[in-house]
Amino acid sequence: MDNYLRENNLTLAEFAECSGVHQRTLNNWILKHRPVAIHQLDRMTLAMGLPEGSFYERYIEHYIIERSPDWRRIEPVLYRCAELDKLEAIQRVVGHIMDKLLYSPKLFDAAERLFAQGRHAAALLLYEGVAEGEKYQHSERLAICQYRMFTIQVGDDQSRNLKVATLFEPFVERLDEIDQLDALKDLANVYRSLRQWDKVDKTARIMKEKAKIQYSIKHQEKRKPREHEKKTRGPLFGYIAYADLLCAGVYEAQGDYQQALQYTYAYANLDWVKETDEDTRHWVNLFRHWAKANVIVNKLLSGDVSVLYEYLNYIDASSDTTQEDRVTQLLNIMITANRYQLDVNDILKQFETEIESFSHQPSSGDIYVQQVMPDYFAWFGYEMAYYYLHQGMYSDGFKHLMNASIKANILNNETYFINCMGLFVRFQAHAFPETKAGFFNLIEKVWLNNVKKNGTANRCE
Repeated sequence: MDNYLRENNLTLAEFAECSGVHQRTLNNWILKHRPVAIHQLDRMTLAMGLPEGSFYERYIEHYIIERSPDWRRIEPVLYRCAELDKLEAIQRVVGHIMDKLLYSPKLFDAAERLFAQGRHAAALLLYEGVAEGEKYQHSERLAICQYRMFTIQVGDDQSRNLKVATLFEPFVERLDEIDQLDALKDLANVYRSLRQWDKVDKTARIMKEKAKIQYSIKHQEKRKPREHEKKTRGPLFGYIAYADLLCAGVYEAQGDYQQALQYTYAYANLDWVKETDEDTRHWVNLFRHWAKANVIVNKLLSGDVSVLYEYLNYIDASSDTTQEDRVTQLLNIMITANRYQLDVNDILKQFETEIESFSHQPSSGDIYVQQVMPDYFAWFGYEMAYYYLHQGMYSDGFKHLMNASIKANILNNETYFINCMGLFVRFQAHAFPETKAGFFNLIEKVWLNNVKKNGTANRCE
Protein backbone atom coordinates (compact mmCIF):
# COMPACT_ATOMS: atom_id res chain seq x y z
CA MET A 1 0.00 0.00 0.00
CA ASP A 2 2.79 2.43 0.94
CA ASN A 3 4.55 1.75 -2.35
CA TYR A 4 1.35 2.30 -4.31
CA LEU A 5 0.69 5.65 -2.61
CA ARG A 6 4.25 6.84 -3.26
CA GLU A 7 4.32 5.70 -6.87
CA ASN A 8 1.01 7.43 -7.58
CA ASN A 9 1.73 10.50 -5.43
CA LEU A 10 -1.43 9.98 -3.35
CA THR A 11 -2.18 10.74 0.27
CA LEU A 12 -4.03 8.26 2.43
CA ALA A 13 -7.01 10.63 2.52
CA GLU A 14 -7.10 10.80 -1.28
CA PHE A 15 -6.95 7.02 -1.61
CA ALA A 16 -9.68 6.68 1.02
CA GLU A 17 -11.94 8.91 -1.04
CA CYS A 18 -11.04 7.06 -4.23
CA SER A 19 -11.63 3.59 -2.80
CA GLY A 20 -14.58 4.33 -0.53
CA VAL A 21 -12.77 2.78 2.44
CA HIS A 22 -12.63 4.95 5.56
CA GLN A 23 -9.25 6.58 6.18
CA ARG A 24 -9.12 5.32 9.78
CA THR A 25 -9.68 1.75 8.54
CA LEU A 26 -6.83 2.13 6.06
CA ASN A 27 -4.57 3.64 8.69
CA ASN A 28 -5.26 0.80 11.16
CA TRP A 29 -4.56 -1.72 8.44
CA ILE A 30 -1.23 -0.15 7.43
CA LEU A 31 0.14 0.84 10.87
CA LYS A 32 -1.41 -1.71 13.22
CA HIS A 33 -1.83 -4.58 10.75
CA ARG A 34 -5.49 -5.01 11.59
CA PRO A 35 -7.28 -7.02 8.91
CA VAL A 36 -9.81 -5.26 6.74
CA ALA A 37 -13.05 -6.91 5.66
CA ILE A 38 -12.85 -8.74 2.34
CA HIS A 39 -15.31 -6.32 0.68
CA GLN A 40 -13.04 -3.43 1.75
CA LEU A 41 -10.05 -5.20 0.23
CA ASP A 42 -12.08 -5.55 -2.99
CA ARG A 43 -12.70 -1.78 -3.06
CA MET A 44 -9.01 -1.08 -2.55
CA THR A 45 -8.04 -3.53 -5.31
CA LEU A 46 -10.51 -1.89 -7.68
CA ALA A 47 -9.17 1.58 -6.82
CA MET A 48 -5.65 0.39 -7.67
CA GLY A 49 -6.85 -0.84 -11.05
CA LEU A 50 -5.87 -4.44 -10.31
CA PRO A 51 -7.80 -7.65 -11.13
CA GLU A 52 -10.34 -8.83 -8.54
CA GLY A 53 -8.84 -11.04 -5.88
CA SER A 54 -5.24 -9.98 -6.53
CA PHE A 55 -4.46 -9.86 -2.81
CA TYR A 56 -6.49 -12.86 -1.64
CA GLU A 57 -3.50 -15.21 -1.33
CA ARG A 58 -1.67 -12.68 0.87
CA TYR A 59 -4.83 -12.00 2.86
CA ILE A 60 -5.32 -15.73 3.51
CA GLU A 61 -1.67 -16.12 4.50
CA HIS A 62 -1.51 -13.16 6.92
CA TYR A 63 -5.02 -13.03 8.38
CA ILE A 64 -6.23 -16.66 8.32
CA ILE A 65 -3.20 -18.98 8.27
CA GLU A 66 -0.96 -16.96 10.60
CA ARG A 67 -3.72 -15.97 13.04
CA SER A 68 -6.32 -17.77 15.09
CA PRO A 69 -9.12 -18.74 12.72
CA ASP A 70 -12.12 -16.42 12.86
CA TRP A 71 -15.21 -17.66 11.01
CA ARG A 72 -16.51 -14.11 10.57
CA ARG A 73 -13.44 -13.43 8.47
CA ILE A 74 -13.20 -16.88 6.83
CA GLU A 75 -16.78 -17.19 5.56
CA PRO A 76 -16.82 -14.11 3.29
CA VAL A 77 -13.39 -15.07 1.92
CA LEU A 78 -14.73 -18.50 0.91
CA TYR A 79 -17.73 -17.00 -0.87
CA ARG A 80 -15.64 -14.42 -2.73
CA CYS A 81 -13.10 -17.06 -3.77
CA ALA A 82 -16.00 -19.20 -5.02
CA GLU A 83 -17.35 -16.29 -7.06
CA LEU A 84 -13.91 -15.75 -8.63
CA ASP A 85 -13.17 -19.50 -9.08
CA LYS A 86 -10.10 -19.26 -6.87
CA LEU A 87 -10.27 -22.94 -6.01
CA GLU A 88 -6.68 -23.29 -4.80
CA ALA A 89 -7.28 -20.50 -2.29
CA ILE A 90 -10.43 -22.27 -1.03
CA GLN A 91 -8.52 -25.53 -0.72
CA ARG A 92 -5.84 -23.82 1.35
CA VAL A 93 -8.36 -22.28 3.75
CA VAL A 94 -10.28 -25.55 4.13
CA GLY A 95 -7.10 -27.52 4.73
CA HIS A 96 -6.10 -25.09 7.48
CA ILE A 97 -9.33 -24.80 9.43
CA MET A 98 -10.39 -28.47 9.28
CA ASP A 99 -7.76 -29.29 11.88
CA LYS A 100 -10.50 -28.25 14.27
CA LEU A 101 -13.75 -30.20 13.91
CA LEU A 102 -15.74 -27.36 15.48
CA TYR A 103 -15.65 -25.68 12.05
CA SER A 104 -17.23 -28.71 10.36
CA PRO A 105 -20.90 -27.62 10.76
CA LYS A 106 -20.13 -24.08 9.54
CA LEU A 107 -18.17 -25.35 6.57
CA PHE A 108 -20.98 -27.78 5.72
CA ASP A 109 -23.58 -24.98 5.79
CA ALA A 110 -21.38 -22.87 3.51
CA ALA A 111 -21.00 -25.82 1.13
CA GLU A 112 -24.79 -26.28 1.02
CA ARG A 113 -25.28 -22.61 0.10
CA LEU A 114 -22.65 -22.79 -2.64
CA PHE A 115 -24.20 -26.02 -3.94
CA ALA A 116 -27.64 -24.35 -4.09
CA GLN A 117 -26.08 -21.46 -6.03
CA GLY A 118 -24.65 -23.87 -8.59
CA ARG A 119 -21.02 -23.22 -7.57
CA HIS A 120 -20.30 -26.92 -7.55
CA ALA A 121 -16.52 -26.88 -7.94
CA ALA A 122 -16.12 -24.69 -4.87
CA ALA A 123 -18.77 -26.61 -2.91
CA LEU A 124 -16.98 -29.88 -3.69
CA LEU A 125 -13.82 -28.68 -1.93
CA LEU A 126 -15.81 -27.81 1.18
CA TYR A 127 -17.68 -31.13 1.17
CA GLU A 128 -14.37 -32.97 0.77
CA GLY A 129 -12.96 -31.06 3.73
CA VAL A 130 -15.93 -31.93 5.95
CA ALA A 131 -15.92 -35.57 4.79
CA GLU A 132 -12.23 -35.94 5.53
CA GLY A 133 -12.63 -34.35 8.95
CA GLU A 134 -15.60 -36.57 9.84
CA LYS A 135 -14.53 -39.77 8.09
CA TYR A 136 -14.63 -41.75 11.34
CA GLN A 137 -18.04 -40.39 12.30
CA HIS A 138 -21.35 -42.07 11.40
CA SER A 139 -23.20 -38.79 11.00
CA GLU A 140 -25.94 -37.88 8.56
CA ARG A 141 -23.88 -34.80 7.68
CA LEU A 142 -21.06 -37.04 6.42
CA ALA A 143 -23.56 -39.02 4.34
CA ILE A 144 -24.97 -35.82 2.81
CA CYS A 145 -21.43 -34.69 1.98
CA GLN A 146 -20.83 -37.99 0.20
CA TYR A 147 -24.14 -37.63 -1.68
CA ARG A 148 -23.27 -34.11 -2.82
CA MET A 149 -19.77 -35.23 -3.85
CA PHE A 150 -21.30 -38.07 -5.87
CA THR A 151 -23.78 -35.70 -7.55
CA ILE A 152 -21.07 -33.18 -8.44
CA GLN A 153 -18.49 -35.68 -9.66
CA VAL A 154 -20.55 -37.84 -12.03
CA GLY A 155 -19.80 -36.67 -15.54
CA ASP A 156 -18.84 -37.85 -19.03
CA ASP A 157 -16.19 -40.38 -17.99
CA GLN A 158 -18.04 -43.64 -17.33
CA SER A 159 -15.00 -45.31 -15.79
CA ARG A 160 -14.78 -42.50 -13.23
CA ASN A 161 -18.55 -42.61 -12.67
CA LEU A 162 -18.31 -46.24 -11.61
CA LYS A 163 -15.69 -45.37 -9.00
CA VAL A 164 -17.72 -42.41 -7.72
CA ALA A 165 -20.91 -44.49 -7.45
CA THR A 166 -19.10 -47.34 -5.71
CA LEU A 167 -17.62 -44.93 -3.15
CA PHE A 168 -20.98 -43.34 -2.41
CA GLU A 169 -23.16 -46.47 -2.23
CA PRO A 170 -22.21 -47.47 1.37
CA PHE A 171 -23.34 -44.07 2.66
CA VAL A 172 -26.94 -44.28 1.36
CA GLU A 173 -28.24 -46.00 4.50
CA ARG A 174 -26.95 -43.14 6.68
CA LEU A 175 -29.10 -40.57 4.89
CA ASP A 176 -32.54 -39.45 6.03
CA GLU A 177 -35.21 -41.94 4.85
CA ILE A 178 -36.56 -39.45 2.30
CA ASP A 179 -33.12 -38.51 0.94
CA GLN A 180 -32.39 -42.22 0.55
CA LEU A 181 -35.04 -42.51 -2.15
CA ASP A 182 -33.54 -39.76 -4.31
CA ALA A 183 -30.04 -41.12 -3.71
CA LEU A 184 -31.07 -44.64 -4.73
CA LYS A 185 -32.78 -43.34 -7.85
CA ASP A 186 -29.66 -41.37 -8.83
CA LEU A 187 -27.43 -44.38 -8.16
CA ALA A 188 -29.69 -46.66 -10.21
CA ASN A 189 -29.55 -44.27 -13.17
CA VAL A 190 -25.76 -44.13 -13.05
CA TYR A 191 -25.55 -47.92 -12.89
CA ARG A 192 -28.08 -48.07 -15.72
CA SER A 193 -25.85 -45.89 -17.92
CA LEU A 194 -22.94 -48.22 -17.09
CA ARG A 195 -25.01 -51.36 -17.87
CA GLN A 196 -24.30 -52.70 -14.41
CA TRP A 197 -27.58 -54.61 -14.49
CA ASP A 198 -27.08 -56.54 -11.24
CA LYS A 199 -26.54 -53.27 -9.39
CA VAL A 200 -29.53 -51.64 -11.14
CA ASP A 201 -31.72 -54.55 -10.08
CA LYS A 202 -30.49 -54.52 -6.47
CA THR A 203 -30.77 -50.73 -6.13
CA ALA A 204 -34.25 -50.62 -7.69
CA ARG A 205 -35.60 -53.31 -5.36
CA ILE A 206 -34.22 -51.55 -2.28
CA MET A 207 -35.72 -48.26 -3.47
CA LYS A 208 -39.11 -49.90 -4.05
CA GLU A 209 -39.28 -51.40 -0.55
CA LYS A 210 -38.25 -48.15 1.10
CA ALA A 211 -40.71 -46.14 -1.00
CA LYS A 212 -43.58 -48.52 -0.13
CA ILE A 213 -42.83 -48.05 3.58
CA GLN A 214 -42.78 -44.27 3.27
CA TYR A 215 -45.97 -44.28 1.19
CA SER A 216 -47.71 -46.41 3.83
CA ILE A 217 -46.55 -44.06 6.60
CA LYS A 218 -47.75 -41.05 4.62
CA HIS A 219 -51.27 -42.47 4.38
CA GLN A 220 -51.65 -43.83 7.87
CA GLU A 221 -55.00 -42.94 9.40
CA LYS A 222 -55.04 -39.98 11.80
CA ARG A 223 -51.46 -39.08 10.92
CA LYS A 224 -50.87 -35.34 10.94
CA PRO A 225 -48.27 -33.90 8.55
CA ARG A 226 -45.25 -32.55 10.41
CA GLU A 227 -44.21 -28.93 10.02
CA HIS A 228 -41.33 -28.54 7.50
CA GLU A 229 -41.68 -32.22 6.55
CA LYS A 230 -38.97 -33.25 4.09
CA LYS A 231 -40.20 -34.21 0.63
CA THR A 232 -38.75 -36.22 -2.23
CA ARG A 233 -37.94 -34.53 -5.55
CA GLY A 234 -40.84 -36.31 -7.22
CA PRO A 235 -44.15 -37.77 -5.99
CA LEU A 236 -43.62 -40.58 -3.49
CA PHE A 237 -45.60 -43.19 -5.43
CA GLY A 238 -43.36 -42.49 -8.43
CA TYR A 239 -40.38 -44.16 -6.75
CA ILE A 240 -42.35 -47.40 -6.52
CA ALA A 241 -43.37 -47.19 -10.17
CA TYR A 242 -39.88 -46.15 -11.30
CA ALA A 243 -38.38 -49.17 -9.51
CA ASP A 244 -40.64 -51.41 -11.62
CA LEU A 245 -39.57 -49.51 -14.74
CA LEU A 246 -35.91 -50.10 -13.85
CA CYS A 247 -36.50 -53.82 -13.22
CA ALA A 248 -38.27 -54.07 -16.57
CA GLY A 249 -35.19 -52.53 -18.17
CA VAL A 250 -32.94 -55.07 -16.45
CA TYR A 251 -34.93 -58.02 -17.81
CA GLU A 252 -35.13 -56.41 -21.25
CA ALA A 253 -31.33 -56.03 -21.32
CA GLN A 254 -31.00 -59.70 -20.34
CA GLY A 255 -33.36 -60.79 -23.12
CA ASP A 256 -36.09 -62.00 -20.75
CA TYR A 257 -38.93 -60.14 -22.45
CA GLN A 258 -41.74 -61.96 -20.62
CA GLN A 259 -40.44 -60.83 -17.23
CA ALA A 260 -39.85 -57.36 -18.62
CA LEU A 261 -43.50 -57.23 -19.69
CA GLN A 262 -44.68 -58.22 -16.20
CA TYR A 263 -42.84 -55.29 -14.63
CA THR A 264 -44.06 -53.01 -17.41
CA TYR A 265 -47.66 -53.96 -16.67
CA ALA A 266 -46.96 -53.28 -12.98
CA TYR A 267 -46.00 -49.62 -13.49
CA ALA A 268 -48.81 -49.19 -16.01
CA ASN A 269 -51.38 -50.15 -13.36
CA LEU A 270 -51.33 -47.35 -10.78
CA ASP A 271 -54.93 -47.65 -9.59
CA TRP A 272 -53.59 -48.07 -6.03
CA VAL A 273 -52.33 -44.46 -5.94
CA LYS A 274 -54.39 -42.52 -3.40
CA GLU A 275 -53.58 -38.93 -4.47
CA THR A 276 -55.81 -37.27 -7.03
CA ASP A 277 -54.18 -33.85 -7.55
CA GLU A 278 -53.09 -32.54 -10.95
CA ASP A 279 -49.40 -33.39 -10.45
CA THR A 280 -50.29 -36.97 -9.57
CA ARG A 281 -52.48 -37.32 -12.65
CA HIS A 282 -49.59 -36.00 -14.77
CA TRP A 283 -47.16 -38.64 -13.44
CA VAL A 284 -49.70 -41.47 -13.60
CA ASN A 285 -50.40 -40.64 -17.25
CA LEU A 286 -46.66 -40.41 -17.94
CA PHE A 287 -45.99 -43.89 -16.53
CA ARG A 288 -48.89 -45.29 -18.55
CA HIS A 289 -47.51 -43.54 -21.64
CA TRP A 290 -44.07 -45.11 -21.09
CA ALA A 291 -45.62 -48.50 -20.41
CA LYS A 292 -47.65 -48.43 -23.61
CA ALA A 293 -44.47 -47.78 -25.61
CA ASN A 294 -42.40 -50.35 -23.75
CA VAL A 295 -44.96 -53.13 -24.21
CA ILE A 296 -44.58 -52.63 -27.97
CA VAL A 297 -40.78 -52.37 -27.66
CA ASN A 298 -40.57 -55.68 -25.79
CA LYS A 299 -42.55 -57.36 -28.56
CA LEU A 300 -40.31 -55.74 -31.19
CA LEU A 301 -37.07 -56.80 -29.54
CA SER A 302 -38.34 -60.34 -28.99
CA GLY A 303 -38.86 -60.70 -32.77
CA ASP A 304 -42.50 -59.71 -33.30
CA VAL A 305 -41.67 -57.21 -36.08
CA SER A 306 -45.36 -57.01 -37.04
CA VAL A 307 -45.78 -54.33 -34.34
CA LEU A 308 -43.18 -51.99 -35.92
CA TYR A 309 -45.80 -49.80 -37.57
CA GLU A 310 -47.90 -49.85 -34.40
CA TYR A 311 -44.82 -48.40 -32.71
CA LEU A 312 -44.49 -45.76 -35.44
CA ASN A 313 -48.16 -44.81 -34.99
CA TYR A 314 -47.50 -44.47 -31.25
CA ILE A 315 -44.51 -42.18 -31.97
CA ASP A 316 -46.54 -40.04 -34.39
CA ALA A 317 -49.38 -39.72 -31.87
CA SER A 318 -47.05 -38.67 -29.04
CA SER A 319 -47.20 -34.98 -28.26
CA ASP A 320 -44.42 -32.95 -26.58
CA THR A 321 -41.77 -35.48 -27.59
CA THR A 322 -38.36 -34.50 -26.22
CA GLN A 323 -35.01 -35.22 -27.83
CA GLU A 324 -34.42 -37.84 -25.13
CA ASP A 325 -37.69 -39.56 -26.07
CA ARG A 326 -36.86 -39.49 -29.77
CA VAL A 327 -33.38 -40.98 -29.52
CA THR A 328 -34.76 -43.77 -27.30
CA GLN A 329 -37.55 -44.50 -29.78
CA LEU A 330 -35.26 -44.54 -32.81
CA LEU A 331 -32.65 -46.59 -30.95
CA ASN A 332 -35.27 -49.29 -30.35
CA ILE A 333 -36.09 -49.28 -34.07
CA MET A 334 -32.43 -49.53 -35.09
CA ILE A 335 -31.68 -52.38 -32.66
CA THR A 336 -34.66 -54.27 -34.10
CA ALA A 337 -33.66 -53.50 -37.68
CA ASN A 338 -30.10 -54.75 -37.19
CA ARG A 339 -31.15 -57.80 -35.16
CA TYR A 340 -33.75 -58.97 -37.67
CA GLN A 341 -32.32 -57.50 -40.92
CA LEU A 342 -35.19 -55.07 -41.58
CA ASP A 343 -35.19 -52.30 -44.21
CA VAL A 344 -36.02 -49.08 -42.35
CA ASN A 345 -34.75 -46.56 -44.91
CA ASP A 346 -38.18 -44.92 -45.18
CA ILE A 347 -38.37 -44.52 -41.41
CA LEU A 348 -34.89 -42.96 -41.26
CA LYS A 349 -35.87 -40.56 -44.03
CA GLN A 350 -38.95 -39.55 -42.03
CA PHE A 351 -36.81 -38.62 -39.01
CA GLU A 352 -33.78 -37.33 -40.91
CA THR A 353 -33.87 -33.80 -39.49
CA GLU A 354 -34.19 -34.99 -35.90
CA ILE A 355 -31.38 -37.51 -36.32
CA GLU A 356 -29.09 -34.71 -37.52
CA SER A 357 -29.93 -32.77 -34.34
CA PHE A 358 -28.63 -35.61 -32.15
CA SER A 359 -25.11 -34.21 -32.48
CA HIS A 360 -26.20 -31.50 -30.03
CA GLN A 361 -27.00 -33.30 -26.80
CA PRO A 362 -29.05 -31.62 -24.04
CA SER A 363 -27.42 -30.53 -20.79
CA SER A 364 -29.24 -31.11 -17.54
CA GLY A 365 -28.74 -31.44 -13.80
CA ASP A 366 -31.00 -34.51 -13.82
CA ILE A 367 -28.92 -37.68 -13.37
CA TYR A 368 -31.00 -39.61 -15.93
CA VAL A 369 -30.52 -37.03 -18.70
CA GLN A 370 -26.91 -36.45 -17.66
CA GLN A 371 -25.88 -40.13 -17.53
CA VAL A 372 -28.28 -42.40 -19.41
CA MET A 373 -28.87 -40.23 -22.47
CA PRO A 374 -25.19 -39.77 -23.55
CA ASP A 375 -24.93 -43.56 -23.44
CA TYR A 376 -28.01 -43.84 -25.67
CA PHE A 377 -26.66 -41.26 -28.14
CA ALA A 378 -23.40 -43.22 -28.51
CA TRP A 379 -25.29 -46.52 -28.81
CA PHE A 380 -27.66 -45.05 -31.42
CA GLY A 381 -24.70 -43.81 -33.49
CA TYR A 382 -23.19 -47.30 -33.48
CA GLU A 383 -26.49 -48.96 -34.51
CA MET A 384 -26.92 -46.41 -37.33
CA ALA A 385 -23.37 -47.07 -38.55
CA TYR A 386 -23.91 -50.84 -38.38
CA TYR A 387 -27.14 -50.53 -40.40
CA TYR A 388 -25.79 -48.26 -43.15
CA LEU A 389 -22.51 -50.16 -43.56
CA HIS A 390 -24.31 -53.48 -43.92
CA GLN A 391 -26.70 -51.80 -46.38
CA GLY A 392 -23.71 -50.72 -48.48
CA MET A 393 -24.39 -47.02 -47.76
CA TYR A 394 -20.79 -46.42 -46.78
CA SER A 395 -20.68 -42.63 -46.65
CA ASP A 396 -23.55 -42.44 -44.15
CA GLY A 397 -22.22 -45.46 -42.28
CA PHE A 398 -18.73 -44.03 -41.70
CA LYS A 399 -20.18 -40.64 -40.73
CA HIS A 400 -22.27 -42.19 -37.95
CA LEU A 401 -19.41 -44.50 -36.97
CA MET A 402 -17.06 -41.56 -36.48
CA ASN A 403 -19.65 -39.73 -34.33
CA ALA A 404 -20.24 -42.86 -32.25
CA SER A 405 -16.48 -43.40 -31.82
CA ILE A 406 -15.96 -39.84 -30.61
CA LYS A 407 -18.84 -40.17 -28.14
CA ALA A 408 -17.49 -43.51 -26.89
CA ASN A 409 -14.10 -41.90 -26.32
CA ILE A 410 -15.65 -38.98 -24.41
CA LEU A 411 -17.56 -41.47 -22.25
CA ASN A 412 -14.34 -43.47 -21.77
CA ASN A 413 -16.43 -46.53 -22.68
CA GLU A 414 -13.92 -49.11 -23.89
CA THR A 415 -16.59 -51.59 -25.01
CA TYR A 416 -18.29 -49.07 -27.29
CA PHE A 417 -14.98 -47.85 -28.68
CA ILE A 418 -13.73 -51.39 -29.42
CA ASN A 419 -17.05 -52.22 -31.12
CA CYS A 420 -16.74 -49.10 -33.27
CA MET A 421 -13.15 -49.92 -34.23
CA GLY A 422 -14.14 -53.51 -35.03
CA LEU A 423 -16.84 -52.23 -37.37
CA PHE A 424 -14.35 -49.85 -39.00
CA VAL A 425 -11.82 -52.65 -39.57
CA ARG A 426 -14.56 -54.84 -41.05
CA PHE A 427 -15.54 -52.21 -43.64
CA GLN A 428 -12.38 -50.08 -44.06
CA ALA A 429 -11.85 -51.38 -47.58
CA HIS A 430 -14.90 -49.31 -48.58
CA ALA A 431 -13.66 -46.09 -46.95
CA PHE A 432 -12.19 -43.14 -48.83
CA PRO A 433 -8.56 -42.31 -47.96
CA GLU A 434 -9.57 -39.18 -46.02
CA THR A 435 -12.12 -41.27 -44.04
CA LYS A 436 -9.44 -43.80 -43.15
CA ALA A 437 -7.09 -41.00 -42.14
CA GLY A 438 -9.77 -39.56 -39.84
CA PHE A 439 -10.22 -42.88 -38.05
CA PHE A 440 -6.48 -43.51 -37.76
CA ASN A 441 -6.00 -40.02 -36.32
CA LEU A 442 -8.73 -40.69 -33.75
CA ILE A 443 -7.18 -44.04 -32.79
CA GLU A 444 -3.77 -42.39 -32.37
CA LYS A 445 -5.29 -39.59 -30.28
CA VAL A 446 -7.03 -42.09 -27.98
CA TRP A 447 -3.80 -44.10 -27.67
CA LEU A 448 -1.72 -41.01 -26.82
CA ASN A 449 -4.27 -39.89 -24.23
CA ASN A 450 -4.17 -43.33 -22.59
CA VAL A 451 -0.38 -43.30 -22.54
CA LYS A 452 -0.41 -39.84 -20.99
CA LYS A 453 -2.99 -40.87 -18.39
CA ASN A 454 -1.54 -44.25 -17.47
CA GLY A 455 2.15 -43.63 -18.10
CA THR A 456 4.42 -44.89 -20.88
CA ALA A 457 4.35 -48.66 -21.19
CA ASN A 458 7.55 -50.54 -20.44
CA ARG A 459 9.45 -51.59 -23.54
CA CYS A 460 10.05 -55.27 -24.14
CA GLU A 461 13.49 -55.87 -25.62
